Amino acid sequence: MKNKKFGVWMNEEKAIVLVQEEGNEGTIIILAHVKNEAAENNSSSERNANNRERTETKKYFKEIANHLLNATHLHVTGTGQAQEQFIHYLQDTPQFKNVETEDSTSNKMSDEKLIEFMATKF
Repeated sequence: MKNKKFGVWMNEEKAIVLVQEEGNEGTIIILAHVKNEAAENNSSSERNANNRERTETKKYFKEIANHLLNATHLHVTGTGQAQEQFIHYLQDTPQFKNVETEDSTSNKMSDEKLIEFMATKF
């Protein structure tokens, strides 16, 4: 099986998914830009708003995970707590239980800078 290394920069609003195949020699490319389509808070019920937010967050995480096919290694970076929550989500998903994960904190950067950043992590 090929060694498939992925990187994700994310915050609560969007994520950028990158992949590097064939070990350390492979080229890193951007696979996808994923947007969190958070539900608008039109509800007067705080409980309903929290449930909707939880549902939207799971949908967002699932959409990101759909790009991580056959992952062996994953580095997640970004701002806030989204990356930590995403790693916990993956650990609770049977398909990703054995994926080696790392996380770090980083500010938003251009796609080119993100590719350079991930190259140092792979």
